[in-house]
Amino acid sequence: MADAVGPPVCINDTLTDDELRSILSRLESDKDKEVFGLVCKRWLHLQSTERKKLSARAGSHMLSRMAARFTRVLELDLSQSVSRSFYPGVTDSDLAVIAEGFKCLKVLKLQNCKAITDRGLALIGGGLPSLQSLDASYCRKLTDKGLSAVADGCHDLRSLHLAGCRFVTDGLLFSLSRNCKNLVELGLQGCTNISDSGLADLVNGCQHIRFLDINKCSSVGDVGISKVAEVCSSSLKTLKLLDCYKVGDESIFSVSKFCKNLETLIIGGCRDVSDESIKSLAAACKNSLKNLRMDWCLNISDSSLSCILTQCKNLEALDIGCCEEVTDAAFEDLRNGEIEFSLKVLKISNCPKITVSGINMLLNQCTSLEYLDVRSCPHVTKAGCDEAGLVFPQYCKVNFTGSLSEPDVLV
Repeated sequence: MADAVGPPVCINDTLTDDELRSILSRLESDKDKEVFGLVCKRWLHLQSTERKKLSARAGSHMLSRMAARFTRVLELDLSQSVSRSFYPGVTDSDLAVIAEGFKCLKVLKLQNCKAITDRGLALIGGGLPSLQSLDASYCRKLTDKGLSAVADGCHDLRSLHLAGCRFVTDGLLFSLSRNCKNLVELGLQGCTNISDSGLADLVNGCQHIRFLDINKCSSVGDVGISKVAEVCSSSLKTLKLLDCYKVGDESIFSVSKFCKNLETLIIGGCRDVSDESIKSLAAACKNSLKNLRMDWCLNISDSSLSCILTQCKNLEALDIGCCEEVTDAAFEDLRNGEIEFSLKVLKISNCPKITVSGINMLLNQCTSLEYLDVRSCPHVTKAGCDEAGLVFPQYCKVNFTGSLSEPDVLV
């Protein structure tokens, strides 16, 4: 006799919400998670409430509907494209909806939202106390007033990026120091009103900075950088000082003395930096340094570059463009064959004293090279390299004329 067939079982009657959430959490692709929500209204509701990241365009009505549907969103990206921005884009009214509707938000990205003002930022500061990361780069109307309101209201802020916000001054750094003790990442590229005094105020309270970008902050000099290096000695891993022309050897000596865990240093355009401080950097950070940019450091020569190449065994990217005193001699110590070399990106454009011979010495020890920039090196041409029988690593792109896109690791 055949077994009796029971009544059909509905999966929604069998699985609880927690069990369905467990299934959803195991789906890896965003597409699969979207398909999950198409099964029925219940599954759509669960999929919506479990959504953690959103990218959206501006519009208060749309943002209100999204806030009602996606109640547990942690990351919201409203950044606008530089090349395809739309007018007026994100406004203070949109920020009011975000402050009221996305109470769980921890990450907010507002890059190139040029219409927002201090009024909108003040609403964010008052409405999102759990915010940990804010990127308002190139929001050019913002001043210390609105950003200080964020610092006053978001005490757990850990990452703040404000590249191109030219009205930012030392006053904001004082507010961050007083209110945001957990800050570890700060980007201030092009904020030319920042000074040594502001950096000193910053690290009086924010003593665990890991990433500091003050590229093109032309008012910053040795006093401020030395203070940061001393206070944040154990935490600092990335320091960007592009075109900070007041920065010189004193800063590099301080970094060498205190920051033994430094991984990335950008000092392009710091023309007062010389061989002696770079030698100290090579010795102090030989186990940690991965990325070094020192293009247009005109006092750099073979002796310091040789120290970098032979001592910094974990170095992955190096830019010495326009260091006109560097010659093939910088690579001679590589010929002993005892150095384990992990260099992937090397930029030596506009170094007129480097020849095919120097490149050959480098290639003999650098089998992992992925990008080599030799533009405007009169003695290093494709024809010359071919004639000398140079063999580049299989996947290495060699930029002889500027026709190749550059990696952004040293930006």
